[in-house]
Amino acid sequence: MNTDSVKRAGCDAARIIYNYRHLKPDSRESSMSNVYTIAVLVGSLRKQSINRKVAMALAELAPANLKLNIIEIGDLPLYNEDIDAAPPAAYSTFRQQVSSSDAVLFVTPEYNRSVPGVLKNAIDVGSRPYGKSAWSGKPGAVISASPGAIGGFGANHHLRQSLVFLDVPCMQQPETYLGGAGSAFDDAGKPSEAIQPILQKFINAYGAWVEQHKKV
Repeated sequence: MNTDSVKRAGCDAARIIYNYRHLKPDSRESSMSNVYTIAVLVGSLRKQSINRKVAMALAELAPANLKLNIIEIGDLPLYNEDIDAAPPAAYSTFRQQVSSSDAVLFVTPEYNRSVPGVLKNAIDVGSRPYGKSAWSGKPGAVISASPGAIGGFGANHHLRQSLVFLDVPCMQQPETYLGGAGSAFDDAGKPSEAIQPILQKFINAYGAWVEQHKKV
């Protein structure tokens, strides 16, 4: 898959670096016996969000060892340590959803060259109270999509920086930035022929990444 073919499908740019040691790139078949629940956080609240479409497509393409569940973050109050002694129900529910998952997957746009506020707030809520982070040790991955040419690169890397501090072992390869993604899905949310193989390779590699870290 080269960027010329992606452009022909209505996308200005896409970058994917795939390590073929993980899995066969275009296969959903897996010899892995365990099924892992994945908490998926989408960094956009818009109903027709490109990134929500990416998340839904990844759930459809996921290998047999992954079960993806989108966790809604739009109703989380802004994090305030003053209310953590008696946290709102939304905090407790969210923390439990993350804690009970085996791994985490972040699907995000880029706002002002960084992570959207709603996603950063969710990360902060999940990291508290101090010493009880819901994120610690859960294998993670980041994929970003944007109508712009660089595919959410800034948000992707700022998010990775936070995940280092939170002790989330984040998949390094493939790096995946979906640029010009406004035309990458049809009205029903189905990915284009150019984008689908990229998403397939990403989620296959992530399945292997989760398996690797959960066996440690």
